[in-house]
Amino acid sequence: MRVDIGNALAAEATPGIPRDALDTLDERVAAAHERIERGIEAREHGYAALALPETVDTDEIRAAVEPLSDCETLVTVGIGGSALGAATLCDALSPEFDSVVLDNVDPDETSRVLSELDVERTAMHVVSRSGTTAETLATFLVLREAFERAGVDWTDRTLVTTGEEGNLRALADQHGLPVLDVPSGVPGRFSVLSSVALPAAAMAGADLEALVAGARSESETLSDSLFSCPAYAYGATSYALALRGWRVNAMCPYAESLETFAEWFAQLWAESLGKDGLGQLPTRAVGATDQHSQLQYWRAGPRDTMVTLVRPDERASCPIPETDLEGIGYLGGTDLGTLLDTEFDATEASLAAAGRPTVRVEIDRVDERALGELLYGMEAACVLAGELFDVETFTQPAVEWGKRAAGGLLGGEETTEAARVGEKTRLVVE
Repeated sequence: MRVDIGNALAAEATPGIPRDALDTLDERVAAAHERIERGIEAREHGYAALALPETVDTDEIRAAVEPLSDCETLVTVGIGGSALGAATLCDALSPEFDSVVLDNVDPDETSRVLSELDVERTAMHVVSRSGTTAETLATFLVLREAFERAGVDWTDRTLVTTGEEGNLRALADQHGLPVLDVPSGVPGRFSVLSSVALPAAAMAGADLEALVAGARSESETLSDSLFSCPAYAYGATSYALALRGWRVNAMCPYAESLETFAEWFAQLWAESLGKDGLGQLPTRAVGATDQHSQLQYWRAGPRDTMVTLVRPDERASCPIPETDLEGIGYLGGTDLGTLLDTEFDATEASLAAAGRPTVRVEIDRVDERALGELLYGMEAACVLAGELFDVETFTQPAVEWGKRAAGGLLGGEETTEAARVGEKTRLVVE
């Protein structure tokens, strides 16, 4: 992974980061790196995620999915970090594999998915660290009933990833289901390189060893300076821009296969850094499509959005035929990939001309090794940014508030959060 922060500097962006301010910030990066290193070595909560390239057992994961190898469809049942990692890996590496993610409890969408499933050729991977996640368990019960109606033994088609205790663990023990443990000390949004998401990649035929090797190679770049560490360069630059008013971070990969990666990034960045009135709001886009929608805001709207432009150096070839159509003859004989890269360069230059900051992130190609580098790099960048913002990177108190409110409303333990729902102020216009 390579990161170019030149267009975030004061020479290009208004306001941008003065070069001497970057040098001063690098002293804080060195101190933050020491803290991160200690956390990794001690496998502290959260920091343990950055040790996954050394601790994950890919053999165990492949063995767990082997009994499901005759299935043509995998349904991942989870929410947030329990689902986005699997979706990211499958969409980027094996788009031809029939990977379905049920990560919401929208009854219309769930019913549509069930109506199209051939359950006789379907396996499910149910993921919940606590084993009590309401959305996940509710969807699992609906899916299990669909298997039973079709006369298919769901216990032969179900893999569980969960914690040591909880309803899901008890269910797995009761029915003798294969179980993978969620990694200790790794929050869900940081768990893509673990038993949470790698089973889906394994089912899809991805090379797990190459994926982990890519992450490991990126972990080896972590150092005490942002000038020698791409991940820290990205995290520190995002932090410095946020302090200067660029409080929105638009993640825009120029590769359709990385569109779900932008969703994964959005959860990672928002849930980790959005605390104490700090952080950045991550938004999602894909190039070149969003040049025709969001670029207008990025370039001419409020001066609040930095844009992260991601692209692979190598793409598949798709030649554009020669044409004699008036005005577009220049396209003939080139390639769609060349056109997309040109669009990337033009967008970057357009934003720089308007004094809007961008950061360029490049990988060799969209494959297992490069994706491992990218995912690990963004996790490390997020951890560094959390250290610089001085927030509790690995907690999500606002999310827990909503969970307690929903649990109380659904008939669980009474909570003050549930009571607060009934106090809503109403002004209805019909």
